[in-house]
Amino acid sequence: MEPQEPLGFHSLTDEIVTDLIIEGTVPNWLSGSLIRNGPAAFEIGDVGVEHWFDGLAMLHKFRFRDGEVQYRNRFLRTEAYERAQNGSFEGGFATGTTTLFDRLKRYLFDAPYDNTNIIAERLGGRYFALTETPRWVAFDPESLATRGYVQYEGPEPSGNLACAHMRRSSKTGEMVNFEIEFGRTSQYHVYSMTAPTERDHICSVPVSEPAYMHSFAMTPSYVVLTEFPFVVNPLDLLRPGKQGPFIENFEWKPDRGTRFIIIDRNRGEVVGEPRTGGFFGFHHANAYEEDNELVIDLETVPDALAIDTLYLDRLRAGELDVFAGRMERFRVHPGRSGETTIERELLSDGTALPTVSPARWCQAHRYIYAQGTEQPMAEWPREIRKIDTETGAVTVFSDGENNLSEPIFVPRRTGETEDEGVVLSVMLDVSDERSWLVVLDGESFTELARARIPHAIPFDFHGRFFSELD
Repeated sequence: MEPQEPLGFHSLTDEIVTDLIIEGTVPNWLSGSLIRNGPAAFEIGDVGVEHWFDGLAMLHKFRFRDGEVQYRNRFLRTEAYERAQNGSFEGGFATGTTTLFDRLKRYLFDAPYDNTNIIAERLGGRYFALTETPRWVAFDPESLATRGYVQYEGPEPSGNLACAHMRRSSKTGEMVNFEIEFGRTSQYHVYSMTAPTERDHICSVPVSEPAYMHSFAMTPSYVVLTEFPFVVNPLDLLRPGKQGPFIENFEWKPDRGTRFIIIDRNRGEVVGEPRTGGFFGFHHANAYEEDNELVIDLETVPDALAIDTLYLDRLRAGELDVFAGRMERFRVHPGRSGETTIERELLSDGTALPTVSPARWCQAHRYIYAQGTEQPMAEWPREIRKIDTETGAVTVFSDGENNLSEPIFVPRRTGETEDEGVVLSVMLDVSDERSWLVVLDGESFTELARARIPHAIPFDFHGRFFSELD
């Protein structure tokens, strides 16, 4: 089908495999695959979704070998995909309405929603696409074909919702995540795992009104849940007459403040719960320990109104005008409580989708990479930034009116500095109505190469680079 304007929020239905035409030189040492995940189809026939977050999941794979790049894209063949083919977009983040019976059926009996359009991960030698439910969709890393489901059913506690952004130690490879179990007293269940169906319970935190948390922070000794004051009363989900999509059950209660739940990973217990003023956020860039403090780099916005601006009718009408993210650093002392234990520092204004080198996960980092935009955000990001947290310097790459995706840093294995490597981003060429994969030098932040993609990729969410040498 022809793209709908504005480009980036159109539906893509083509699935192709092709070698990309390259301008410039891709380093020969770069070997492996960047796999990006995100929504690609918002309408099929006469039915469609209402929110950007609910588009049907598509994987995009860029395989690097000997200076060449091959591209492949493919929809995940999920139950949500099959229902859409049959004329029904159901469930999701912010699309559709539900009755009491629907909600009871979904949380107590049905398999969780499977439109896993947020990120791709590898665990135990297998590859999975994830969203905010505890049901993972497996896929073949070569063909991107869907290979069934994995959902934990063991003896350890589990939940109804899951965090899509698991945390992995760059030193041990251990993966940590949390799930939310709804009940009269709800629970945050934190666990670690080295295989998809095996987990070790770290801690459970009782809570009366669970918060919406898209990511969290981890260091070698601690897990930190940043509990924003965007919460839900689980009993409201079961109240007769209550209708609306999932996210509209949550309420913004800024007077609660934002609570940092600090969990000692070794002791398996909460050791601190300091609060600061209420704010909201989606993405933690990284966290580490320094001089008996936890350093947490987190992108923040003043409130949860950003979710409302991402409905497709507003995005396609160009009605963005929202407060963009701010890259902030929080210093928290484990074991203490109260507002005074949290120090808050602005690192960079007008950011989105922050990342760090995977070699620095859970360790001290110097550089953060992020989309860059004006403040407030009136246009989709047209630049990516390299933020030096030591000097405050910000290096920018842009290409005129073209839009740039989340930047992914790939370290060179023989590199001597943190920023020796490349940065990968997908650029939407608005005049040519196609996308390019852009390769930047990690140190100078200048362009090394770009690879021409035959079609325009809709704005997606997150990517992971999987090295063939791992």
